[in-house]
Amino acid sequence: MKKKILLRGAIGMPTGIAAGYLVTVVLSLIWGKGYYSPCVPTLVDDMGNEIRAVILQTLLCALLGASFAASSVIWEMEHWSIAKQTGTYFLIASVTMLPTAYFLHWMERSLTGFLSYLGIFAGIFLAIWLFQFFLAMRNVQKINAKLK
Repeated sequence: MKKKILLRGAIGMPTGIAAGYLVTVVLSLIWGKGYYSPCVPTLVDDMGNEIRAVILQTLLCALLGASFAASSVIWEMEHWSIAKQTGTYFLIASVTMLPTAYFLHWMERSLTGFLSYLGIFAGIFLAIWLFQFFLAMRNVQKINAKLK
């Protein structure tokens, strides 16, 4: 199990970096007015220059990717209930995502900003979870139909 967690975490690192990069491209398209911004300007101000900000963002995105990928082994814990799997995965994802979003200025640094970001994160998590759940249910129904 430890080997699987480490392997998935290692594979998740470049995935997290790629996802972080794609977020910057999308945000630049939305708010960049024709210019690419590799990170939030307030992060650049905090870090002193753009390269330090980009390095921090890259490292934290790698950590995010590793965390999400490594914790995916939770879904293979067959002796756990779906509620325990979901709660544990959401807790790990939140403990990783929320501080990262705070440090990288992806959220407004206030209680309202934190709660808004948490709500958006939980909503996206729920949407993905429901999609995966109904997809799995459909697959089970197909298997059951073949067995009849």
